Amino acid sequence: MDFLSAEFLVIAVTLLGAGALTGMLAGMFGVGGGALIVPVLFEVFGVLDVADDTRMPLAVGTSLAIIIPTSIRSWFGHRARGAVDTALLRAWAIPIVAGVAIGAVIARFAPSEVFQIVFVLVAGVNAIKLISGVKKWDIAEGLPQGAGLRAYGGLIGFLSSLMGIGGGQIANIIMTLHGRPIHQAVATSAGIGLLISVPGAIGYILAGWGMPGLPADAVGFVSLSGFVLFVPTTILTASLGVRIAHGLSARRLELAFGSFLAVVCLRFIYALAVA
Repeated sequence: MDFLSAEFLVIAVTLLGAGALTGMLAGMFGVGGGALIVPVLFEVFGVLDVADDTRMPLAVGTSLAIIIPTSIRSWFGHRARGAVDTALLRAWAIPIVAGVAIGAVIARFAPSEVFQIVFVLVAGVNAIKLISGVKKWDIAEGLPQGAGLRAYGGLIGFLSSLMGIGGGQIANIIMTLHGRPIHQAVATSAGIGLLISVPGAIGYILAGWGMPGLPADAVGFVSLSGFVLFVPTTILTASLGVRIAHGLSARRLELAFGSFLAVVCLRFIYALAVA
């Protein structure tokens, strides 16, 4: 692509703007921003004529790479406010990384629709729960111990790897279903983003290595131009999102996050319907 063309300039401005919004969302909701990054990159790669069978995994892998710096900035902000459950992060560390590795292996062979369906199912359940505010969704007053807790960690890593997210959506579901307050769930999820994004990005680079139909700037399933254009503004706005999150009531934070996820789900349902 001609980097001085009008088309490229429009794409660059779009990615920079989406990066600013992603950083704010990362701080507000304790997510890496993948729920926004993936659909934006999916559309951009379509404009760039990336092959349909590699378009979604390229968006997912690039999203995981972008999530690394946004998660770092978001996690430091929440930790400074004392809201992160560090003991839970330690218990989930190994299972999450193992789940991410399994998801990255599947990414090399799964059709593009698999990624979209997983995204819609997980984000949709979370959106309904958050918007409804019904407490009967809660299944326990606390998280399980031992094998049950480790299984949750593996599930978070596996699904997040397929969705290209930092795990915040899934961790928020699990923690709030087990009686954890939304602010603590959001803050702890920021740390989970680090456990997922680093091995996830590496896994997608390896999974896409040598695959046909990828753009020239791609390293495996990670687009370098997408990464470079997204990251600067995400870092600048992450701290703003943290301040907004801690200024909202728990119910308003739930409604904001749930509404955002619902919009993203509808977009992917539309993409699946017209495919």
